[in-house]
Amino acid sequence: MDEGRIESNGHKTICLAFTGASGMIYGIRLLECLLAAGCHVKLLYSPAARIVARQEMALELPAEPAGAETFFRARCAETRGTLAVFGHEEWAAPLASGSNPPDAMIVCPCSLGTLAAIAQGLADNLIERAADVLLKERRKLILVPRETPFSAIHLENMLRLAHAGAVILPPNPGFYHHPRRVDDLVDFVVARLLDQVGVPHSLMPRWGEPGDGL
Repeated sequence: MDEGRIESNGHKTICLAFTGASGMIYGIRLLECLLAAGCHVKLLYSPAARIVARQEMALELPAEPAGAETFFRARCAETRGTLAVFGHEEWAAPLASGSNPPDAMIVCPCSLGTLAAIAQGLADNLIERAADVLLKERRKLILVPRETPFSAIHLENMLRLAHAGAVILPPNPGFYHHPRRVDDLVDFVVARLLDQVGVPHSLMPRWGEPGDGL
């Protein structure tokens, strides 16, 4: 990760992508937390992600980037960061080039189809191309696959990506903080994602800290 770039503007630039896997609640909550922390967020989402958002959260994500920034800013209570939304095939976006990569990229939720495409270097849309850029530029790429059980093909693709430097972070919540609501389980996973990209948070007590329930 390019620490000099982070220090120059005080906040990290994070690419966040939603794809067509179950678990859209994780991605939306992560977006809220990144903007609240003052990050510069570059947001992408696939057509399938729009279907999942409608099904799971009754959210009608705009089909075009033009109205998406207004939509998400209205939803996020605190937005100290900046938000830019790019189309699924917007090849002129900064994310498509290794000359202008973000500090990190998180695909959350990550469909197994998207994971497979990234593992094979297909780069047929901006999400896959941005992930390809992160790998070749040795920046942090985090994939959040929400599926169970995993087939041997899924596991082989994950291993291939792990060897290439990606972080595979399935959304498996812990229970040592004694969750009482679904939101507590979601925040556990989001906290782990924020830790991976070095964004401070206070979503939950850490293991061994006062208030961890032990």
